[in-house]
Amino acid sequence: MEGASASAFFYAAKFLWMLAVPSTALTLLAGIGLLVAWHHPRAGWWMTALGVLGLVGFGLGPFGRVLAVPLENRFPAFVDDGRPVAGVVVLGGSERPDIAAARGQPALTQAGERLMALADLSRRYPEARILFSGGSGDIGRPPLSEADVVRMALPQLGVDPARVSFEAASRNTAENAALSRELARPAPGERWLLVTSALHMPRAMGCFEAAGFPVIAYPVDYRTTGAPQWTRPFARVSEGLEMTDAALREWIGLVAYRLTGRIDRLLPGPGA
Repeated sequence: MEGASASAFFYAAKFLWMLAVPSTALTLLAGIGLLVAWHHPRAGWWMTALGVLGLVGFGLGPFGRVLAVPLENRFPAFVDDGRPVAGVVVLGGSERPDIAAARGQPALTQAGERLMALADLSRRYPEARILFSGGSGDIGRPPLSEADVVRMALPQLGVDPARVSFEAASRNTAENAALSRELARPAPGERWLLVTSALHMPRAMGCFEAAGFPVIAYPVDYRTTGAPQWTRPFARVSEGLEMTDAALREWIGLVAYRLTGRIDRLLPGPGA
């Protein structure tokens, strides 16, 4: 039953997010408004105007940064205090398995700093265990997993793939945490670092805490300067919408994970 529940959550989350993502929802609102306008002009044009104004407002306004900054600032950047590090967990999400399969070479998103951190930490802590966790968040059966793409990329980063343990079955952050713990089997008192995007770190830390895997945040892939910059518009509508989509996805994810018991607090934080 637990597996069935996890699958139901996975598919429900995918479907609901397809409808809720602001850039899509506002575009659909504007398009539906045009159709409605044929029979109900007043209502239709109002719907279209709201959709277009929403796209422009979220695209050029500071809303994406306002949503992202509290999440990115929640956990401070890691500072090496000289104490030993037993292991490093790097979460997937920076890979494009579909493109990598089609092109025969690694393909990464703008979150590629996760793999840069993997390479850097593997050299800084030569005795530490390195674990990469990432299957696929896509519906269906992709030709490659995120872990497969990382195996392809590691030699280019100067890392021996044999140095890294791979968890390739997870589909979301909760499964990242649970399956990583099973693979790592951390001993009491061991210090493990968790590498993921700063925007995603609160939800990731909450999942690892709920899974009983104590980790130390190692945020990367910052998207903001740390301030909302209220008076600074985005240069492109697409840039602002992308930021808004990404930040709102995390806030919705935090609420959904809290309601379903996948995290113990709505906004996990250091010492909270």
